[in-house]
Amino acid sequence: MKTNYQQPINKKSLTVTAFALFSLFFGAGNLILPPLLGFKSGSLWWLVTLGFCISGVLIPILGIMAHAKIQGTLFDFAKKVSPAFSVVYCYLIYAIAIALPSPRTASVTHEMAIQPFWNSSSLHTSLLYFLLVFVFVINRTKVLDALGKLLTPGILIILMIMIATAIFTLDFDFLLSKMSQPFSSGILEGYQTFDAIGAVVVGAVIIISINLKEKAASFEEKKRLIGYAGLWAGIGLFLVYGGLILTGSLFGEVFDQEISRTALLRGISTETLGQKANILLSVLVSLACFTTAVGIVTGTSDFIKSRFNNSKKAYLTTAFIGCLLGVLVGQFNVGYIITVAVPSLMFIYPITIVLILLNVAPEKWGQSRVFKHVIWTTILFSIPDFLGSIGFGEQISPFVAWIPLGQYQMGWVLPALLVFIISNLSQHKSEKQSIP
Repeated sequence: MKTNYQQPINKKSLTVTAFALFSLFFGAGNLILPPLLGFKSGSLWWLVTLGFCISGVLIPILGIMAHAKIQGTLFDFAKKVSPAFSVVYCYLIYAIAIALPSPRTASVTHEMAIQPFWNSSSLHTSLLYFLLVFVFVINRTKVLDALGKLLTPGILIILMIMIATAIFTLDFDFLLSKMSQPFSSGILEGYQTFDAIGAVVVGAVIIISINLKEKAASFEEKKRLIGYAGLWAGIGLFLVYGGLILTGSLFGEVFDQEISRTALLRGISTETLGQKANILLSVLVSLACFTTAVGIVTGTSDFIKSRFNNSKKAYLTTAFIGCLLGVLVGQFNVGYIITVAVPSLMFIYPITIVLILLNVAPEKWGQSRVFKHVIWTTILFSIPDFLGSIGFGEQISPFVAWIPLGQYQMGWVLPALLVFIISNLSQHKSEKQSIP
């Protein structure tokens, strides 16, 4: 009798991989998003949590699964559409990463750790911040990697204490929700985590690390390891994000309704843990923001260097431009940067989500022709959301009304799904007819 015996997963490898995945997505900048989402959602915090975790947890983890399947780079994610499309997509992804989430880390640092304690301008903060980023990027030190391993547990412990204190000491009296579309608002706010982009950009690093550490493991064993690690990392992210959203909703009557994201996080921390813990959280978040900025600028510079025959000049030029952009954009407040990011996310995020889903799907459902049809459909139906985000909402509203889910800024979902089904049915029909 034949049995299908599977080698048990090494618990140490599982723990290390799960924690690495969690750290990859647990960006310090993301911490400012869930509390305000909960603060505004009130009694409907659970609907917002579900939406936020679809785009901020599920999709990024699926992105890692897709990397485990294709074992390639960011270019391999989109090459089935066409090599030229993949190159343009890569440039867009890195341009967005270096122009928005990287500068946002400086803005978060200023509002969390500088502004509350010193009378310094945001320009001075971003100048000094990105000068240090540039120094670390051109020297490629491993100090930040080691520091990053300590920062995430530190932030996580403080957050867990903060969430538990709020849940077990406050009455569950929620204000009425101010959101007309809590579920879709949660999904769209999840875009601002940039975690789906993070999954396709740096997910390959996780895969390479596993290949180096688990050389003797088979492809299927590595795939199972990544699958279980992704599950545990996803559960961790869900608990943290859900806990922060619930905590924010419990403070609906405590703070001014026009409070900013960073001020709310600081305020909740002070209310639950006291001033000293709030200062510690601010320092840890700032350091974690710094490691994120260094990672983004280094990754972008590496990509441009690879496109120019490993030119050191291209690396240094990209690092300088990235830090200059950081200074220019990073001096604005967090809320403004988040608002500015919306149009680019309305366009690139649907494409990224669809690429992740297509790559994680079984090979027979993800032929090149299917990729092309579904991606171009997604781009076409993302245009109304993009135009609406830059001020043309009234002009396009008659057209949006005819698109299913268009009023929720997700008009691309059903058309992409329909084209996916039709393309696969057509593909399988053609294959059957070609068989003699």
